[in-house]
Amino acid sequence: MQRRTFLLASAAATAMSTISPMMAAAPDYAILSPWTGPYGGIPDFAKVKLAEFVPALKEGIAQNRAEITKIANNAAAPSFENTIVALEDSGRPLGRAAAFFNIYTSILNDKDMQAVEKEMSPIFAAFGDEVVQNPTLFARIKAVYDSRDKLGLTAEQKRLVWVTYRRFAREGAALNATDKKRLAEVNQELAKVYTAFSQNELADEEDHWLTLEKSDLAGLPDWLVSAAAGAAKDKKLDGKYVFANTRSAMEPFLTYSTRRDMREKAFRMWTSRGDNNDAHDNNAIIAKILKLRAEKAKLLGYPTFAHWVTDYQMAKTPQAVMDLLMKVWKPAAARVQEEVADMQKVADAEKAGIKIAPWDYRFYAEKVRKAKYDLDEGAIKPYLQLDKIREGMFWAAGQVQGMEFKEVYGLPVAQKDIRVYEVTRGGKHMALWYFDPYARAGKSSGAWMNEYRTQERFKAEVAPIVSNNCNFVPAGDGKPILVSWDDATTMFHEFGHALHGMNSNVTYPTLAGTNVVRDFVEFPSQLNEHWLPTHEVLSRFALHYETGSPMPEELVEKIKAAKTFNQGFSTVEYLSSAILDMKLHLAGSAEIDAKTFEKQTLAEIGMPTEIVMRHRLPHFGHIFSGEGYASGYYNYIWADVLVADAAEAFEEAPGGYYDKALCQKLHDCIISIGNTVEAADAYRAFRGRDAVVDALMRDRGFPAPAKA
Repeated sequence: MQRRTFLLASAAATAMSTISPMMAAAPDYAILSPWTGPYGGIPDFAKVKLAEFVPALKEGIAQNRAEITKIANNAAAPSFENTIVALEDSGRPLGRAAAFFNIYTSILNDKDMQAVEKEMSPIFAAFGDEVVQNPTLFARIKAVYDSRDKLGLTAEQKRLVWVTYRRFAREGAALNATDKKRLAEVNQELAKVYTAFSQNELADEEDHWLTLEKSDLAGLPDWLVSAAAGAAKDKKLDGKYVFANTRSAMEPFLTYSTRRDMREKAFRMWTSRGDNNDAHDNNAIIAKILKLRAEKAKLLGYPTFAHWVTDYQMAKTPQAVMDLLMKVWKPAAARVQEEVADMQKVADAEKAGIKIAPWDYRFYAEKVRKAKYDLDEGAIKPYLQLDKIREGMFWAAGQVQGMEFKEVYGLPVAQKDIRVYEVTRGGKHMALWYFDPYARAGKSSGAWMNEYRTQERFKAEVAPIVSNNCNFVPAGDGKPILVSWDDATTMFHEFGHALHGMNSNVTYPTLAGTNVVRDFVEFPSQLNEHWLPTHEVLSRFALHYETGSPMPEELVEKIKAAKTFNQGFSTVEYLSSAILDMKLHLAGSAEIDAKTFEKQTLAEIGMPTEIVMRHRLPHFGHIFSGEGYASGYYNYIWADVLVADAAEAFEEAPGGYYDKALCQKLHDCIISIGNTVEAADAYRAFRGRDAVVDALMRDRGFPAPAKA
């Protein structure tokens, strides 16, 4: 997942280290100050003071407001330089503060920081509306937009004008005064409930955990037991074993525990986040969010929120999204029936006396995989050390993108476990990469990429600073952290987002890096997953944590042979969440009870009873903690169509995934160009044609869709 920040007047916010005369007398808040030091300036976490966040952010807004007023009221006729470029160069102090705000609310979100988040979220929303709804400013933007073909602009400059105009227009800049006022009120309310939803989700992850005795650990591998013992020590529960209420802890527990009663207990705890009928219950919040979004869409001239979102994406319409989702759903659901039948045979042969339930799926799937492919996660995991996988990511990026990574020490970081690397190409500095691998209280669950600073060069060369964040639990006793194959894949995925940000080579920050449409942003990251299973990476970095020997070729071949194993489960688990996301937002202003809607809609589409959604609605943070993925969780499958099609190009190339010419083409047409080109045009430039869905079906081992 690639995180997005709140709306600013400009995407240039964190980039430059210059300070304008009008800012000279501003209060000396550290998080507003220009970034100084090596590498074109770095964020100085050592100077961050929690008590300064609110006044500093408010001061940053005040400064940016003054800049916007100056741009809007310029007596000179609107031009690209005095309007679009001026807007692009505004808001830098606020953007630097916003970078710290986004970092701290995602990795160090304790109660005090949550209070800051709760206070500032509606203020950010209000300021965003204030900027967008400034009629004088929008008139200037529209004037430049209307004359853009007569101004002698470069292709990138024209694109910047189009993106800027479209952003303002679709956020309500052209509405009448009454509708603008109501839209601002709606956005205020949404900002509040988004924060409430995410804080409730975090509370249920932090306040609930599974505490076990030694007698409850049957079937669990040593590395998992060791991690659970370490987690118990952190909670002052010596002699016990603690499993956090997060995916990284729950999935391996559900895979290995032979205690079915404990699997059920763990599963119910995990899947009930935000749904416990208590102070942190999210169901009423969901209903409120959906109502507000429906009203917002109507104000903006769209039939539903889903129409508003998809209009700006590659998909263009909700119908195009639903067509793809349902095209894949039918074969995926059919595959689940086959998988369940295989698992039930194993359970029956063992005389388990059970019918496969959701808390059994991972456990028996592992047994089936071992029986079918002589492969189990326990055989793979000793070869997947966290640090070695990271080194493998670096090596692959070196081969594909010519990048080199070197750890640097002594730079200030937000938390002591974070490591920093300088990224170079041909001896020239490219970027800084921050790596935050461990779970902690106040840290969002899952894995994601974040941009501290966006690349640009329109006033000076500014190198990007990006981070990757995970939630691994230290193994304890100095042992290496062993990760699952899925975890290793996720690391390559999130690193793909980082590569997208670090390879950016454009002029204007609004168009730089990962600032592309949502259903395209996952393409580079999902494609990057394909370098993990290559022989070149596994033979060098999949090394046994005790012997140091590389993963045997026989085991590698088993992994490849099992590539399409359990695709029914993983596809249905994901698609069900994506389908409900779209159907929720296509319902418009209808009264929605989240529990009833989830149950009824899953029944209507034929959801297998042995599986639950990857993200049940009460903890579906992708779509309810903000608007980044709302009506857009389909993005992953949309991007996967592109990925499967692009992967076939690499497989057909003479040098495979390391084919120099094709790697260069990927860099030139996709990775380095940001949003300077329409996403569909960028893909055609790379592939020579549009992507085809058949490639996705082949990749997952499903039958090709019937021809219309």
